[in-house]
Amino acid sequence: MFLDLQSPNPPNPSLPDFPVWGLSESPSHQRRHTLPASEFRCLSPGDAIGVFEIEREAFISVSGSCPLYIDEIRHFLTLCPEMSLGWFEEGRLVAFIIGSLWDQDRLTQESLMLHRPGGHTAHIHALAVHHTFRQQGKGSILLWRYLQHLCYQSSVRRAVLMCEDFLVPFYQKCGFQIVGPCAVSVGTLSFTELQCPVQGYAFLRRNSGC
Repeated sequence: MFLDLQSPNPPNPSLPDFPVWGLSESPSHQRRHTLPASEFRCLSPGDAIGVFEIEREAFISVSGSCPLYIDEIRHFLTLCPEMSLGWFEEGRLVAFIIGSLWDQDRLTQESLMLHRPGGHTAHIHALAVHHTFRQQGKGSILLWRYLQHLCYQSSVRRAVLMCEDFLVPFYQKCGFQIVGPCAVSVGTLSFTELQCPVQGYAFLRRNSGC
């Protein structure tokens, strides 16, 4: 898994548009008229193709593989659409997060494919930004909006993710804390596991400069 919501006061730092481990149509074919300029909403299985198009370009160009392939994306968007968030501009999907619930203290190889409805941990599987919308701070805004979204799910107590070491400082600045080396590996890639308390996230953000 690799890591790359509109608010009156969006966070300041920009998250590099790299994948986290982490449109029913292609952006170029979607209608734009009579659509909201900017919209955040949970994704559905019908958005899976558009999600995969963005993810494939973002992840394969960096690591040679994706955290989630098309069947896996549909799997999570069917089981737990409320754990996802997409950013649409004039109907185009420009960035997304896909997550699921987990019920153990640490991430395991199993956590990459499971949704545990009784869990209290939001596992962020993937975050990616469409290549034409990168370097605009959209990754950091989407992450902030996603954590705010989780605050309204009373059962969710924390968010966890795994990322490569060069992304760790960004997540620390935004309230995530290092848990330790992640037990999950993908090919030759290894990751650091981080967590953020969800219910206290608004306070952490106000006091972190993020």
